[in-house]
Amino acid sequence: MNIGDSPLLTDLYQLNMMQAYLANGLSGTAAFELFVRRLPPGRSFMMAAGLEQVVAWLEGFRFAPDELAYLERTGRFDAKMLDYLADLRFTGDVDAMPEGTVFFPNEPILRVVAPLPLAQLLESRLINLMQFQSLIATKAARVMLAAPGKVLVDFGFRRAHGAEAGLMAARASYVAGFAGTATVLAEMLWGIPIYGTMAHSYVQAHEDEIAAFESFARARPDNLTLLIDTYDPVAAAKKVVALAPKLARDGITIQSVRIDSGDLVALSRGVRQVLDEGGCRDVKVFVSGGLDEESIAAIVKAGAPIAGYGVGTALTTSQDQPVLDIVYKLQEYDGVGRRKRSADKQTFPGRKQVWRRHAADGTLAGDVISLVGDRQEGETLLAPVMRDGVGVRHDPSLAEIRARAAAGLAALPAALRDVSTPGAYPVAIGEALTALTAEVDRRIAAHG
Repeated sequence: MNIGDSPLLTDLYQLNMMQAYLANGLSGTAAFELFVRRLPPGRSFMMAAGLEQVVAWLEGFRFAPDELAYLERTGRFDAKMLDYLADLRFTGDVDAMPEGTVFFPNEPILRVVAPLPLAQLLESRLINLMQFQSLIATKAARVMLAAPGKVLVDFGFRRAHGAEAGLMAARASYVAGFAGTATVLAEMLWGIPIYGTMAHSYVQAHEDEIAAFESFARARPDNLTLLIDTYDPVAAAKKVVALAPKLARDGITIQSVRIDSGDLVALSRGVRQVLDEGGCRDVKVFVSGGLDEESIAAIVKAGAPIAGYGVGTALTTSQDQPVLDIVYKLQEYDGVGRRKRSADKQTFPGRKQVWRRHAADGTLAGDVISLVGDRQEGETLLAPVMRDGVGVRHDPSLAEIRARAAAGLAALPAALRDVSTPGAYPVAIGEALTALTAEVDRRIAAHG
C-alpha cells in the first residue's frame, strides 16, 4: 500500500465527528472551502499547487480491508460507522483554482461539495497536500522573481522533511518555473528535468584535482559541470582552462563550473575572469550553498557573472516561513450558509467564486470574492474539477501549469514583485456575500 493513499492519514477527531454525524442523521450536502486566512510575513501573494495529487487521492479514496479491521479492533467505532466506511467512495464535486494560479487571503482555492460525513473526513489530508506544495511553489516563485532569466534548480531533497516532502518540493518548484531538480524520481514520475554535478568527495578521492576533473569528465561527458571549490575555486578554474582543450579534442565540452561556498560574488568574478582569459568564455558559472531569494537578489544586484543557482534547504523547507495558515471550513450545510465567528478566525459563508481584473497593461488590478451566483467584472478563477466523484476537467500537463504560473508572475504589479518588501493587493468582498454574511449573523443571534 502507498501510505500516502490511506484515508487513515487523518486526525482522530474527523472520525469521531463522522460517527456523531451518522448517529444523529447529519448526512446532508455540505460545502467546505480551502483558503488562506492571511499571508505569511514577508509574502505578497501565494501560488496554488498540489491539485493533481488531491484529485488522484480522491479518485482512489477507499478504506482497505486491513484498515477497516484495524478500526474495528480499536473498539472506538460502532457497526453503523464501520459499514459506512466499508462502502465509502468520493462521490462529491470539486471546484478549484488551477495549479500555478496566484492567490490572496480569504480566496477559496478549492471547494468540496459532498455528504457532510465524507466532506469532513477529507479535511486533514487535503490541507496537507495543498498547504505544502502551495507553500513551496510560492517560495520558488519568489526565487524566480529574484533571479529573472537565470537557471534555477532544486537541490533540497536531502534537507526535506521526509521523502514525500522532498519529492513534492521538486514538483512544486518546477510548477513555479524552476528549470529542474536534482531528485531523480521526479524525472521518472513527471518528466521534470534533472541536474547533477559531482560532490567534493569525488575530488577528495583523487590525489590531484585536475585528475579528478578529467576522470569525471570522461566517465560522464554529457552536460558536464565540474565542482571547483573543494580547495581554491580560482586555482581550480585555471585547471579547468588547462583541461578544456584536451577534452575538446575528444569531443567533450565543459558546460559549467559550480561554486558551493565562500563569497559567491567575489569568487564568481575571479573564476569568470580566469575562464574568459583562458578562452573558456562559453563555460558558465553555477553556484549553490545556503541560498534563498534574498541572498540571490543581492547577488544579482551586485552584477555577479552567475548563470544559475541551486537552491536547497531554504526551498524545500520554506525556511523563513515553513507553515501556511491554510484552513478547510464549512461554508454551507443543507442549503444554508454557515460561518465561523471566532475572534481573528471569522469566515465568509456560502459557496464562493473569485473574479480577477487586469489593468490595461496586463497587470493584476484587483480581485472580488462573492457568491457563486453573483456576477462581477473579470475572469473567474475557480473551475470545475470533479463532478459526482469523476474528473471533468482537462488534465493539464506540467508545461501548461508552468505557463500559467509564468503568466501569473509576469502580471504581478511592481509592488508585489519585490522579494524584500511585501506589497498590498486589493481584494474586495461582493455585496451578495456581504448580505449573506449579515443574514447568517442574524440567524446565529436569533438562536442565541
